[in-house]
Amino acid sequence: MRPSDGELEEALASALTGAGLGDPGRIERRSSPYRTSFPIEELRVELAGRGTVRLGCKRLDWEELEPQAQLAKPRFMHDPGREPAVYRLLLPQAPAGPPEFFGAVLDEDRHWLFIEWVEGRELHQVGERGLWEAAASWLGRLHVELASEVERAASIRLFDRDAAFYRRWIERAREFARAPGRPQGHAALVEWLAERHEAVVEALLALPRTVVHGEFYASNVLIANDAAQPRVAPVDWELASVGPGVGDLAALVSGGWGEEDRMAIAAAYGEVPGASLAGLDFARLQVAIQWLGWAPPEWEPPEGQRHDWAAEAAALAEGLGL
Repeated sequence: MRPSDGELEEALASALTGAGLGDPGRIERRSSPYRTSFPIEELRVELAGRGTVRLGCKRLDWEELEPQAQLAKPRFMHDPGREPAVYRLLLPQAPAGPPEFFGAVLDEDRHWLFIEWVEGRELHQVGERGLWEAAASWLGRLHVELASEVERAASIRLFDRDAAFYRRWIERAREFARAPGRPQGHAALVEWLAERHEAVVEALLALPRTVVHGEFYASNVLIANDAAQPRVAPVDWELASVGPGVGDLAALVSGGWGEEDRMAIAAAYGEVPGASLAGLDFARLQVAIQWLGWAPPEWEPPEGQRHDWAAEAAALAEGLGL
């Protein structure tokens, strides 16, 4: 339920005070056309010493999700305190670009995040490959700079992309593949992938670990400023994790890229420890398997987000000689 003006003002004042930013002055609010799984409002707030600032208010509790989003989102992945902790404790050590943190309210039944409103385009709306390469370059710097934060990340409940995490997705994919109405041959293909999946797990566990975004898809990356000096502003850190950095790169280059473009974007990722084309392909295969196990068969992704992940997984497995 949309909070009243009084509830919003009280929460924002508490968040700003907790972040050391003082009390807000006049507040204007409007619903945002941009939406993640959770509702977002755009705020214009008067702040002493800052003038008018634009903020986003994101409400992170499970009950805020619409029914279709609750069906699609695996419940075991939900932790409403994770994203605020990432903004408060980890992103100050990251390369410049993500939205500025303006505080959070983390009560038993209310988890609201306040961050800078970044005016930009979602990367999937951007055709210039150079801007995708800029996003990959930023991602490589993130993984290098936050590698030293892996131990501290455990204290803020980041996902651990360990063997159990990876295996969970193939087991969910097998369960969903057996549901009535699945395409002919789908269950057999998933079983074929399952027989080869342990090699994927072993390859990913052998890679260096860092802090990863967890869903570094183009829809979660905003590009602001002009093309000559783009600002790469990743949002939606709900599934931030500890694991191999190529998992994020795999998400970025997933989908319908041609091989030449995909390799150019991957090259822009830079000299990151453990990065290799073989490692990227293993990570891409795991991304495809995760999508196969993401949501039950009764959920239909939006028209623009549909992709044949089973075919992609099979092609990658064959290419890796599994």
